[in-house]
Amino acid sequence: MSAPKPSTQVNAAASKGIMRPVNRFLEQWIPSALTFAIVLTLIVAVLAFIFTDAGPTDVVTGWGEGLAGLLEFMTQMCLILLLGHILANTGPVRKLLAWLARVPGNATFAYVFVFLVAALASLITWGLGLVVGALLAREIAVQSRERGIKVHFPLLVAAGYSGFVVWHMGYSGSGPLTAATPDSFLSESLGGKTIPVSETIFAGWNLLAILGVIIVCGLLFALIAPKSGAPVYELPASVSSEKQSEVDDEVGTPADRIDASRVLTLIVGLALVAYLIIHFAQGGGLTLDIVNWSFLALILLLVRNPFELIHLTKEAASNVGEILLQFPLYAGILGIMSSTGLIAVFSDAFVSISNTTTFGVLALLSAGLVNFFVPSGGGQFAVQGPIMLDAANQLGVDPSIAIMAVSYGDQWTNMLQPFWALPVLAIAGLKMRDILGYTVITFLGSGVVMAAALLFVSL
Repeated sequence: MSAPKPSTQVNAAASKGIMRPVNRFLEQWIPSALTFAIVLTLIVAVLAFIFTDAGPTDVVTGWGEGLAGLLEFMTQMCLILLLGHILANTGPVRKLLAWLARVPGNATFAYVFVFLVAALASLITWGLGLVVGALLAREIAVQSRERGIKVHFPLLVAAGYSGFVVWHMGYSGSGPLTAATPDSFLSESLGGKTIPVSETIFAGWNLLAILGVIIVCGLLFALIAPKSGAPVYELPASVSSEKQSEVDDEVGTPADRIDASRVLTLIVGLALVAYLIIHFAQGGGLTLDIVNWSFLALILLLVRNPFELIHLTKEAASNVGEILLQFPLYAGILGIMSSTGLIAVFSDAFVSISNTTTFGVLALLSAGLVNFFVPSGGGQFAVQGPIMLDAANQLGVDPSIAIMAVSYGDQWTNMLQPFWALPVLAIAGLKMRDILGYTVITFLGSGVVMAAALLFVSL
C-alpha cells in the first residue's frame, strides 16, 4: 500500500517559502524525458541550419544515419538499470536492508544513515542505489514507528534519493566507463585512445570528492533534521514493510524441477566469476561490459533458482522502456552534430569563454543545465561528451577532467530534475514537491564540493 500524501501543514519545509514556486514550475512545466528528447532533436536541427552550412537533406541524413549509432551503448545502459533493480530485490539484499533498518537509534541518525547507505549503493551501481534508497527509507520508517521513534518520512525519502548524487563518480559511471571502453562512441573524440578508470573513477581527486560530498551532505541532513517536539509526517500505521512478491515456483513437471533448481544459476554465476578473475589477472580493465557481468554474476549467485530470476526480471523490465525509446533519439542528435560540424561550433564557443583553470567548473555548470533536458547520464554523454572533449583538447585540458566534469554535472542536478526520482517516489508513495525542499540542500552542498574538486585538479 502506498503512503498517503503528506499535508502541506506537516511537510512545511518542502512546500513553503522559496521552494513553492520551484515545486509549481517543475510539476506544471517539466515534461517527460521522451518529450525533451524529441524537442531537443528539433532544436539541434535548427541550430545546425543556423550555424553550419548544412541543408535540410544533410541534417535529415545525418540524423537518420545516426539513429543506430548507440545501440550497443543503449543495451549496456539498459542492463545496468535492469541488473541494479534485480540485485536490490534479491532475497539476501532485502534481508540486509531489513537488518540495516534496525541500526538507527534516533531520527537524526536515521536521515544521515539512509543517505550514507544509498550513496554507497549508488557508487556500486546507480540502479541499485535508487531502489535501495527508497526501500531502506520505507523500512526505517516502519521500524522507527514500531519503536516509538518519530521520523519525518519525506526527509527520510529525500535522504535516500540524495544518495544518487554520487552515482556518476562510482563503479557504474557511464561516462568514465564509456571513455575506458575500446571503440566506444567517444573513441574519435579521444583520438582512438581510451582513458582508464584509474584516471577518472579511481583518481585520488575524485575519491576525495566522493568523500567530501558524503561528509558535507551527511552533515547537512543532520542540521536540517526536525528538532525534538517539532511536527513531523510519520508513515501511517496502515503502511507496513513492503513485502517481496511471492515467486510462483510450483513444481509439477520435469521442466519445472529444472527451473526450480539452483544448480544452473549457480554454475553460470561461478563461471562468470571465473571469467572476471581471469580478465583482471590478465591485465584487463574495467569497462561497461565488465561492470554488467560482475552484477550479473552476483545476481546469479544470490537468486534461489531460474524461477526467481525470471520473476525479478519481469518486475524490473518496465524500468528500461523509456531508455529504449530515448537513446535512438540521442544517437540521432549526435549524428546531426557530427555530420554537420555543429560539435566544433559548440566546442569553439565553449573554448572562447574558458581557460585551463575554469574549464572544469564551467563544464560542470553546462552539464548541470543539459541534464534538465537529457536526464539520462549515458544519453547526456552522447550529446555533450564529444563537445567537451573537443573543447578540452583545444585548451590542452586533461580529457579526464572533461569526462568527470560532465559526470558531476549530470548527477548534480538530478537533485532538481524529477525524472530519476519517479521510481523512488513510487515506492515511497510521495510526490516530488514533498522532497524537493530537502534535495535542494543536497544540490547546494554537493555542488560546492564538486566545483572545488574540479578547481583543485585544474590548478
